[in-house]
Formats: sequence, structure tokens, C-alpha cells
Amino acid sequence: VCKRMDLVCQRMLNQGFLKVERYHNLCQKQVKAQLPRRESERRNHSLARHADILAAVETRLSLLNMTFMKYVDSNLCCFIPGKVIDEIYRVLRYVNSTRAPQRAHEVLQELRDISSMAMEYFDEKIVPVLKRKIPGSDVSGRLLGTAPVPGTSAALTTMQLFSKQNPLRQDITKLQQQVKTNGTGLTALKREISELRIKVQEQQKQLQDQDQKLLEQTQIIGEQNARLAELERKLREVMESTVGNSSGSGSNEQSPGKRRKAVEPTDCPRKSKRLRNRK
Repeated sequence: VCKRMDLVCQRMLNQGFLKVERYHNLCQKQVKAQLPRRESERRNHSLARHADILAAVETRLSLLNMTFMKYVDSNLCCFIPGKVIDEIYRVLRYVNSTRAPQRAHEVLQELRDISSMAMEYFDEKIVPVLKRKIPGSDVSGRLLGTAPVPGTSAALTTMQLFSKQNPLRQDITKLQQQVKTNGTGLTALKREISELRIKVQEQQKQLQDQDQKLLEQTQIIGEQNARLAELERKLREVMESTVGNSSGSGSNEQSPGKRRKAVEPTDCPRKSKRLRNRK
């Protein structure tokens, strides 16, 4: 490959990764500006899936940054997986162009696959070769586009070879890598914990609302029971009064008949006396 062409392609790849990071930050700011502040309202918002996809892309970008940019900044290599950059652009343009995107795992399946394969291949195949090389050798000069100075490069090579042979430095680099990986895991766990806390708070609020509604309903039921008892008591009083009036009127109606029957036998001897006198 032509060296000039190699340098141009390496710069385009490095600039492409930086540009896609800026484009992602711009998209994320635009979506966050339209989302509500409350976490409970964001889930029901129309841009909730947009935010989920952009958050997943952010984690992928951070992993790629941690894997490649350390060696890119030291001019040992360029950002090699250009297909990952194209896939990130495709996802971001899809998010900006669609109002109702698909779920995050469906949209990001290809990006996760190719980015994980690229990082695994880089760690297994390319990183061991880069660790053997020295930043002041011909590799750094080729990436920078300038020829190395013989005197200074020779001095740097001897010092850095001596430092590379030191096992303590290798252990320190391993520990630093472990700390970075643990840091990314901790950030992800913190996000999950914060989301779980928010869910627990929402559930507690719902339970409190339900308890309050139950208390109100029990009060209403108690009041209704008291009203029903009072109405039953009034009905009983009305029924008793109506029964008493009907029994009193019946007794009054029967008394004149009895009087008539009592009077009739007294009148019979008077009539018989009159008849005798006439005879």
C-alpha cells in the first residue's frame, strides 16, 4: 500500500470516530431537551425509545474509546474498524429520521455484534504486537508522517526497552486496565441501581395512594351502613305506628254493634207489656 494513501486513510478513520462521537452528543442533547424532567414521565413519552437507543450507543462508544484510543493517541495505530463507524452513523440517522423506532436490542444488534468482534480481535491479535513496538520507533514516525531522528530514537529505544522489561510496569498497566474495566462496570451498575430506586419509589407511591383510597372507601362504607341502619329504624317505627292505628279503628267499629245487640233485648219486654194492655 502507498504510504501516503495509508496515512490519509488512517487520518480519515481517526477523524471519523471523533466526528461520530460529536454527532452522537448532538443527537443526545436534542432528544434530552425534548424529554420531560421526571423519570416516570419519560417512559411514557414518544421519545423514550430514542433515548434508550442513544444511551446504548453511548456505552458502545465509551467501550470503543477505551479499547482503541489509548493506542491511537500514542500513534501506534489508527481506529481500525471503519465498519463500526458506518454502523453507528446508520443507527443515529435512523433515530433522527423515524418517529417510532423499533426496540433498542433490535436496532443495535448489528452494532453490538461487529463492535464486540472488532474489540475482541484487537485485544487478542493486534494489542500484543503493538506492545512489542516502541512509541519512538519507525511506527510512530510513519503514523505522524515524519521520519524519525536517528540519535534521539536510538536513545528512546534503549530507555523504553529497559522500561518494558520491568515487570512492575507491566503489572501497573494491567491494573490500570482492570480499573478502567471495573469503572465502566460500576457506572452501568450505578445506572441500574438508580433506575431500580426510581421504580421502588414509584411503587411505594402507588401503594400509599391505594392505602389512602382504601381508607376513604372504608369511611364511605361506614357512613352508608349508618344511614342504612337509621333508615331501617325509621321504617320499623312507621310500620309499628301503622299497625297500632289499624287495630284501634277496628275496635271502635265493633262497639256500636254490640250496643245495639244489648239494647234490643231490653226493648222486648216493653213491647210485650204494651200488647197486653191493648188486649
